[in-house]
Amino acid sequence: MSKLVAFAAIQGGYKVISQVEGEYQRALETFDASTPISFGNTAYYLPVIYSLLGIKVETLEDLKTPLDFARGLLPSHVKSKNHLPYLGPLLDAGMAAVFAYEIQEALRILREPDFYTFTEDPDIEAGKIWIGPADDTILRKRGVEFVDGSAPGFAAIVGAAPNSQIAKDIVEDYQKKSLYIFCAANHNKTTVIEQLISEDIQVGWNTRIVPFGPDISSAVFALGFANRAAMAFGGVQPGDYRKMLMYNKERIFAFVNALGDIGTEWATAAAGCVNWGFPTIADTDIPEILPTGICTYEHVVANVPHSEICQKSVEVRGLKVTISDIEIPCAFGPAFEGERVRGADLHSQMGGGKTQCTELVKRAEMNEIEDGKVIIVGKDIPDLKEGDTLPLGIFIQIAGREFQEDFEPILERQIHHLVNYIQGVMHIGQRDISWVRVSKGAVDKGFTLKDIGVVLHAKFHQEFKKIVDKVQITLYTNKEDAASLTKRARAEYKTRDERVDNMTDEDVEIYYSCSLCQSFAPNHVCTVSPERTGLCGAYNWMDCRAAFEINPTGPNQPIEKGECLEPVLGQWKGVNDFVFKASRGAVTHYNFYSMVIDPMTTCGCCECIAAMLPTCNGVMTVNREFAGETPSGMKFTTLAGVMGGGASSPGFVGHSKYNITQKKFIKGDGGLLRMVWMPKMLKEEIKDRIDAYGKANGYPNFYDMIADETVGTTEEEIMPFLQEKGHPAMSMDSLI
Repeated sequence: MSKLVAFAAIQGGYKVISQVEGEYQRALETFDASTPISFGNTAYYLPVIYSLLGIKVETLEDLKTPLDFARGLLPSHVKSKNHLPYLGPLLDAGMAAVFAYEIQEALRILREPDFYTFTEDPDIEAGKIWIGPADDTILRKRGVEFVDGSAPGFAAIVGAAPNSQIAKDIVEDYQKKSLYIFCAANHNKTTVIEQLISEDIQVGWNTRIVPFGPDISSAVFALGFANRAAMAFGGVQPGDYRKMLMYNKERIFAFVNALGDIGTEWATAAAGCVNWGFPTIADTDIPEILPTGICTYEHVVANVPHSEICQKSVEVRGLKVTISDIEIPCAFGPAFEGERVRGADLHSQMGGGKTQCTELVKRAEMNEIEDGKVIIVGKDIPDLKEGDTLPLGIFIQIAGREFQEDFEPILERQIHHLVNYIQGVMHIGQRDISWVRVSKGAVDKGFTLKDIGVVLHAKFHQEFKKIVDKVQITLYTNKEDAASLTKRARAEYKTRDERVDNMTDEDVEIYYSCSLCQSFAPNHVCTVSPERTGLCGAYNWMDCRAAFEINPTGPNQPIEKGECLEPVLGQWKGVNDFVFKASRGAVTHYNFYSMVIDPMTTCGCCECIAAMLPTCNGVMTVNREFAGETPSGMKFTTLAGVMGGGASSPGFVGHSKYNITQKKFIKGDGGLLRMVWMPKMLKEEIKDRIDAYGKANGYPNFYDMIADETVGTTEEEIMPFLQEKGHPAMSMDSLI
């Protein structure tokens, strides 16, 4: 490899360390050594330092240890007459710089607490475009996408393109490949983010274009995100640096695009990323590192044309992506799913309380429909003026030799995200409460309602080819036709719900596994039964059965439950045997209906986490959206950090929101009547089901007996409320 590369990276390491040491000394002169240091709402402290060194940085004084460690990593300077294997010293210098950059960002947050927004999206109107490090709520919400493959990796872009159009083209190419784009650093007094904003491109986590910060040091947030994913979902322990770096190389498919002149600070940052197996692809003529070694293929590739940089990056990283070639006038892909069509950009809309918008998928006979036919009954987008509304009925008929009626709701649920994949089109809700908003930009490109049918036809064939032979779509925009479809659809919905709601675990001999999250949590095996939905909330028993039919070698496998060993706690011999094998011997058994005794394993994708409250003789649960304190003494992020590697943790269990009101929820511990606290937002979300459960179990006012954060966030604060209300947990047998 080139001596120039090693020289630049090592020089950069010395420069960064010296600079940060100076900033640290000035901070000690300004602030007390005990001043708290943090990246906000995270259980992972300064995540790169914590994950690789196992050091918990909580105060200004705590920064000294990792900073001294970084200084100790710096190798000798490259000498002109000595030939050395430069890769090792270069990696050390890069890692030292990464630690220093994280410390530098922590000091920035201390000095300027309002510099970053710490939100999912920036506040463009207020001029605050940098969001800084993601908190744990964002990590877990977005981490699911890395688990299920909808986000195959991320591109870390530093610098700026020669002009805003090139920046837009590069970023949109990555969006089409479903990648996240993490942006940091500036070049020629601008950044990729500022270039995109000038092109009216929405940035933020919801569009997968993440504006971390304006300096090269901000790129450390991308590495921190990757390491936190390994700890949260993969069970990698803090301080296990070798496993952490190998995990990222093998499972987090990321790379760096350096746009602009690369100085010593960028060079040392690139060297740091190589430790993770993340290569750098540059648009300038710099010395390259082409032999394989730490990275899967090349380490540094230079002078790549902007028109080729996306494809070259994917190739160098060894990333496998699926690109949907669908003939519609707008760009298409999962990266557009979080895009919002706001009022100023709205051309027309359907549903959302303004008109009726309904969706229905029904099985058809092979001779009843024509594959690929899209019928529009009524007006289309070109017939509308800006600001107009339309009713909309989306009726999809599917024929297939293996297609069953039970698959109808599975494919119906795909409409939501597939329509959202269209750039400039927003879809909210499902069933008969859907809402579709179309932007002016999409209309300018030539979008029509027929494009919705084209997308659904293509994607149903691509994703469900085992069961789908023909797809015909009819879109109704006349009020009478939409109303007629809605009446039919509501009858279908009622029949489906009753079929699922009336099933019990005793009705079936086959349960289903879900190992979708094992790529991040190797020991976790979720078992889904009629009365124990998947803890992520995405799969119920029928969904798993349908998924197995569609993909017999996929993550949802049938389990013969076998002999019942614990009828109250919910334990079966067949399930134990399967779990032992699927967890590679790490888990021997668990109980479906208990959080106190050997509960089911939990991964970081759970919608909620329940925890014992011994003083109250009850339990609480908290959903991931709630960022506040709980009576357990831990926020959701902290609980998830403890639970998230696939562990069975007595006293705690992950579960879905729907599972809370299923009849066998923690039945072995007293059932839902043990629930003494949950966030108000969650309680209101499932109020109708809580009311129905309370009425069926002799407590018609049970909803009002459950405390929330307005009552208190400690056991001591909520106990008087529970006693006053006569909560049933107060008179139950001891939970312990």
